[in-house]
Amino acid sequence: MRKLTKDQPCWCNSGKMYGDCHMDFDKKIDMFRKKFHKVPPRQIIKNEALLAGMRESSKINIAVLDYVAENIKAGMTTEEIDRMVYEKTTQLGGIPAPLNYEGYPKSVCTSINEQVCHGIPSKNVQLIDGDIINVDCSTIYNGYFSDSSRMFCIGNVSAENRKLVEVARECVELGLKQVKPWGHLGDVAQAIQDHAHANGYTVVRQVGGHGIGLEFHETPFVSYVIRKGTGMVMAPGMVFTIEPMINMGSHEIYIDDNNGWTVYTDDEKPSAQWEIMVLVTNDGYEVMCW
Repeated sequence: MRKLTKDQPCWCNSGKMYGDCHMDFDKKIDMFRKKFHKVPPRQIIKNEALLAGMRESSKINIAVLDYVAENIKAGMTTEEIDRMVYEKTTQLGGIPAPLNYEGYPKSVCTSINEQVCHGIPSKNVQLIDGDIINVDCSTIYNGYFSDSSRMFCIGNVSAENRKLVEVARECVELGLKQVKPWGHLGDVAQAIQDHAHANGYTVVRQVGGHGIGLEFHETPFVSYVIRKGTGMVMAPGMVFTIEPMINMGSHEIYIDDNNGWTVYTDDEKPSAQWEIMVLVTNDGYEVMCW
């Protein structure tokens, strides 16, 4: 790590001098490192210019999910949802980030009932009364990434499944309250798992959140099953997703052998997930995308 004097340009490319920008930040990071905490690498700390670009990308992502919310209904195929997402994203000047990402064939993920995540839209899959579905949108705009997802209840959803959807949302909200500068990602995880367990649910272990910005998936991997006071230190300028997958039954999952993408609950019980994209600020957090 290159050492700078206070009168040199800061490593974050903000255009400010190091002494007026990240010098105190680096001292704090070094203090945590000496105590053997996991600290964020410099490359994931976003300056204001990068954050401005990410906010513009997020505006598109939010608008696309709002559009889905206005139009989703029973009888619609998940292929129709994919078409809506592609057309709205491109109309607004963005690119659907999932399309062709590591071979993923569609513009959005549509995960129904026992599908945990990465459900692939299809003309052969139709939404029916009583379904719960996660629609996961991600956008690239001028090279900046954004990512969020929402649950939708289709028609007459059972009280049991509605509760799962609501508790999953509450898990995100409780996790968000733990996002504080110089706290730990484990603080977020503990709040989420405690609430899920209190309601008789489990939290998926193998799949979690991620850093984001100039790439779709950046450091860190965000686990929701680690303990308070553990995990990476949350430093101002970090951006990551909070997206726990909450299962009604066992936390065990498997991946569809036929498509290599879609994740299912092992016991075929339903799963729910909401996703937001969060910036750690000097005094708390900013929800950038939802």
